[in-house]
Amino acid sequence: MFPTEFEFTLPKGYLDAEGNLHRKGIMRLSTAIDEIAPLRDPRVKANEAYATIIILSRVITRLGALSEVTPAIVENFFSQDLNYLQDFYRQVNGLESGNSPAADLVNSQ
Repeated sequence: MFPTEFEFTLPKGYLDAEGNLHRKGIMRLSTAIDEIAPLRDPRVKANEAYATIIILSRVITRLGALSEVTPAIVENFFSQDLNYLQDFYRQVNGLESGNSPAADLVNSQ
């Protein structure tokens, strides 16, 4: 068996509406549908860079005390954290060479 979930710590952290800081999280390996589904989303059709937001919201299974990570939450990550998560996504999914459409979208940031 191989690992399918990976712990991470955001450099800055996500500040929620109540001022709570969330830094530690778990990202799971992406599946084919994680890479395909965002391409059908109207937000991605309007702006390809938005695929990164959707993909990350699908594969981050936990962030601090948050029970769900939505695209709206990912939209509010600090740039340093978004960059960190893009790199982490490529690393855990073996996409360093950019050989998938999702890797291209995640790399486009």
